Amino acid sequence: MELLEFEKPIAELEKELEMLRTKSDSQEIDLSTEISAIEVKLVETRRNIYENLTPWQRVQIARHNKRPFMLDYIARAFTDFTELHGDRIIGDDAAMPGGFATVDGQRCVVIGHQKGRDLKENLKRNFGSAHPEGYRKALRLMELANKFGLPIIALIDTPGAFPGIGAEERNIAEAIARNLREMMVLDVPIIAIVLGEGGSGGALGIGVADRVLMMENAYYSVISPEGCAAILWKHRQHAPEAADAMKIAAPDLAQLGLIDGVIKEVPGGAHHDPDAAAQAMKAEISTQLKELLKLSPKELKAQRYQKFRKFGEWSEA
Repeated sequence: MELLEFEKPIAELEKELEMLRTKSDSQEIDLSTEISAIEVKLVETRRNIYENLTPWQRVQIARHNKRPFMLDYIARAFTDFTELHGDRIIGDDAAMPGGFATVDGQRCVVIGHQKGRDLKENLKRNFGSAHPEGYRKALRLMELANKFGLPIIALIDTPGAFPGIGAEERNIAEAIARNLREMMVLDVPIIAIVLGEGGSGGALGIGVADRVLMMENAYYSVISPEGCAAILWKHRQHAPEAADAMKIAAPDLAQLGLIDGVIKEVPGGAHHDPDAAAQAMKAEISTQLKELLKLSPKELKAQRYQKFRKFGEWSEA
């Protein structure tokens, strides 16, 4: 598995531990004291690193190529997934899959961003950056959910909406803005979960929800740390400082009241145990749906409006 820079001390200790065990077994030497010492040090090192992750380190985890993507979560946490295609205007967008599914016995509509793991798949999925037709397809599916009284689950994982000329020509800003407006008045419960990257309007285009949750090592931001650094510091090398200043990590956003909850991951990130991450997400969806399904459409919309209306408040020292 690809190592991140801050994980190298862990890898070095694991390598040293493996060498000692191999030497002990092959040469029949008692190295139990040395092995125990390394094991203790390894546990402490893991704890110190993973319990004190910086926002920039969380960004690196969120972008890890082995991190589970939307369709990985659907395969592990949902059943009976039937994908629907096309926006009925331009065509289909593989960066924004969606369709009917069942989660913990509850029928729902699930939509979200899908990245690729290699060049071929990334070209197909456009690196998780949806076109206007992706957002229009998402809205078509959400309106379908509204018609049949099904809750909506939005799985967010994108560096941002596609900024190309074609997307501008097909009015991507309008497509996202329409989603923001229409999601606010849907009658059914909406849960949005940031799986990895939650970039700008590309994320918000399916992120107007009654409950906005984040995986522990995801980030949600109006701009990427590199983009912010390029503007404020004139160089991308200041991305770590930008990530810290913008408060883009899940724990910070929860403390600020901008999200409704953080879904725990195993130490090191969801890519170390995708099944555990999926089950944690499934349990949280089930818990939230049980609360939201008790509310009438009028109550849902009133609470949703108040939730977003209060954003942007601040107190002066």
